[in-house]
Amino acid sequence: MRLGVLDVGSNTVHLLVVDAHPGACPLPAHSHKAELRLAQLLDGDGAIGSAGVERLVSVIQDALTAAEDKGVEDLLPFATSAVRDAVNADEVLDRVRQETGVELQVLTGEEEARLTFLAARRWFGWSAGKLLVVDIGGGSLEIAYGMDEEPDAAVSLPLGAGRLTAAWLPGDPPAPDDVRALRRHVRTEIARTVGDFSRLGAPDHVVATSKTFKQLARLAGAARSAEGPYVQRELKRESLENWVPRLSGMTAAERAELPGVSEARAGQLLAGALVAEAAMDLFGVERLEICPWALREGVILRRLDHMDQG
Repeated sequence: MRLGVLDVGSNTVHLLVVDAHPGACPLPAHSHKAELRLAQLLDGDGAIGSAGVERLVSVIQDALTAAEDKGVEDLLPFATSAVRDAVNADEVLDRVRQETGVELQVLTGEEEARLTFLAARRWFGWSAGKLLVVDIGGGSLEIAYGMDEEPDAAVSLPLGAGRLTAAWLPGDPPAPDDVRALRRHVRTEIARTVGDFSRLGAPDHVVATSKTFKQLARLAGAARSAEGPYVQRELKRESLENWVPRLSGMTAAERAELPGVSEARAGQLLAGALVAEAAMDLFGVERLEICPWALREGVILRRLDHMDQG
């Protein structure tokens, strides 16, 4: 059957269409994206303004048209931290439902971490042993650890690259004092969670998902995305530590000229790099592998599991 996953994230609204059935690998058939940056559209009170809501409704309507054009049988719509954290989330969801007919499921941060972990586990298989999975989104950072398909520990922290850039790095390039302040903040927040994971033992394999990690790995010499998902890509902490000071001295336009860095995400790459560096350092990770599957694939796999069960 043809499934569609509509992901209303902090940076983009992304429709992923796949051909899938229980027991088979989901095959991508179509991708439709729109840059929205909801995490940066929150007003001073933490609400998504009327202009942002109107834009969201319009983008979802476009995605529905694309889903219909591609013959999607079952649409799985969900929203993550930008909608979840908005003080007017209920109003936004009502407006979307009334004007588009779409009932967005708002995932909790822990659900995001667990579904992303499921996707990574299915991609790498049981031979990967105990997995530590790290995901940096636009609004939040998810970390999960475990031996099975359900992680033994999963947390979500408000350390997304877009959120941090808007709140902590107003300059272009950012002021050195602002970068240091953000670095302290990120490390303090992550350090509070390390003990919950370290008591479970060392992971056998550390993997990372998300566009941020893919771009950082590309900077460090990993293969281009055009070479396909089955090429192994990794990121070493030493390489990342060398890139962070270079990124902090660049403007967004200069970062956009780097290999693998998109213009839309260049502005928030430094914040993402600071989070990635802190996570790898505090968890004692020297290298990690990039996983092509993430939250959207986790949502698809969970849906297929439920179909298989009845």
